[in-house]
Parts: sequence; structure tokens; C-alpha cells
Amino acid sequence: MTYLCGKVRSTLHMRQRAATTYLLIILAALSFRTCQAQKIEFKEIGRASVERWLGEAPAKDAQRKEELWSYFEAAGCQAGLSEQPVKHQRLPNILCKLPGSSNSAVLVGAHFDHVGIGQGIADNWSGAVLLPLLYESLSNLPRKHTFVFVAFTAEEQGLIGSQYYAKQMSAEEVARTRAMVNLDTLGLSPTKVWVSRADKRLFELLIRVAASRKLPLEGVNVEQVGSADSESFARLKIPRIAIHSVTQETLPILHSSRDKLAALNLSDYYDTYRLVAAYLAYLDQVLE
Repeated sequence: MTYLCGKVRSTLHMRQRAATTYLLIILAALSFRTCQAQKIEFKEIGRASVERWLGEAPAKDAQRKEELWSYFEAAGCQAGLSEQPVKHQRLPNILCKLPGSSNSAVLVGAHFDHVGIGQGIADNWSGAVLLPLLYESLSNLPRKHTFVFVAFTAEEQGLIGSQYYAKQMSAEEVARTRAMVNLDTLGLSPTKVWVSRADKRLFELLIRVAASRKLPLEGVNVEQVGSADSESFARLKIPRIAIHSVTQETLPILHSSRDKLAALNLSDYYDTYRLVAAYLAYLDQVLE
């Protein structure tokens, strides 16, 4: 996660969080039956495999890029795997495409770079390493949408990788992209969503899936403390949603020596993986 200012301040408001949590409960109750009526199918990766990949975070960003490439290949993404060189950056964006039967696409992103203080497990190896796992989870069945999984470079320098990706999108690519789902800083707490910047329909669909799978979800807005790669797609008017785990209590872990595997709650992290995998499969069913 990229901070907007040099000093990080804890500005996540408890009253706002409480109100958002109440809204989540109401919407979940209203939409539970709707989601239950549709079967959500995907391959659920075992917890041991998810945790093993999470714990193998290389120390250098160049090594992370290579590791993610090998993980995508191991997940079955060979033909759809490519690099996107980013202007003035040493490391590229990594792209993995899962073709669908229609012309519509869903973009799933997470940055793989880190600040060099601590191990950068939460911010953001936790998000990046889920990308190949999510590819494997969805690739077991034919999909309607083309899923484009992108590991962004240079997020910590100011969303450089995602901004470059967005600028390179053609008008046709923008028009056929139905959603951008961003994963940043996961596993520090149960799954959170940046509600104030989320597309309303994408937000409601996430609530439906969380309710149907009986998985925790809470709204915590972070615009006062930082930004995320999902914001690079705002000017293109692509529907977007950012999934994270930042709270008032976990915020000081970011960009510090405390950002290591021990800081994560592995049960929360696995629940987030299960929620996101089900969510993407559900989006494939209900989005046009």
C-alpha cells in the first residue's frame, strides 16, 4: 500500500467503521438467498499450499518477479503469461491471462514490490502471491470472462506500474473490462473492503458471496492514509474494488520492520483467499 504522506497517521475512524459494518450486515441479510440460489464453482486450493507460497517471499523485488513467474507457470499459466515493460522501471508488470468465451474481461491486480523495511509479507507479497493461486482456482472450469491477473511493479513509488498499465489500455480494452479487483495487504485481520472507493454493485456482490460462504467481511476506508493500484483505473471509469486488511491496530505494521510472516493471522489470510476465489467465480456468472 502506498502512503500519501511521509508520516503515517492512524486516521481510520471507529464510528465510520461501525456504521459500515452495520450496512454490511443489512445488505448481507437482503442478498444471502440470491447468492445461495447460484452455485459458485472453483477449485479450492488447500491451506497448506497457500501458506507455503506465502512464506516463500524473496527479499529482493527482482527475485519476487521471478518467483511469481514460476508460480504462474506452476499454476498452469504458460501460454497466457507475459511481461509488460514499464517506462523508466527496471522491473516489468507480469500478466497472466485466463481466456473466456465472451469478449468481456475482469482485471485482478496486486503489486509485488515492497519498501525494503521488514520483509514486505503483508505489503504486498500477501496480495501478489494470491494471483497465481486464483488463476489455478478458476482455470478448472470454462469461464465466460477473460481474467487478466496482473502483478504490478513500482506501486510503492506512486502506483507507477498500474498507472502505466491503465494508460496503455486501448479504448476497446477499457470498454470490455467489467471490473478491477485489487488485492493489497492481506491477512493482518479478517477481510476488509475500501467501501468509499468501491463500485456499489461490486461491493454488493462481494457482500453476497461473503454471506453465502459465511466468511467475515468489514468495511474500512483508507483514503486518509494511502492509496492502492485500483485508483489508477478511476479515470477510465472501470468499476473497481480494493480488498485489504488494514485497521487502526494493524496500520503501524506497514512499512516497518514488523512486516513479516509472524504479523499475519494465517486463518484470516486463508479466509480471504477463499472469499476472493469465490467472488471472482461469482463475478464470472453475474457480470455481463
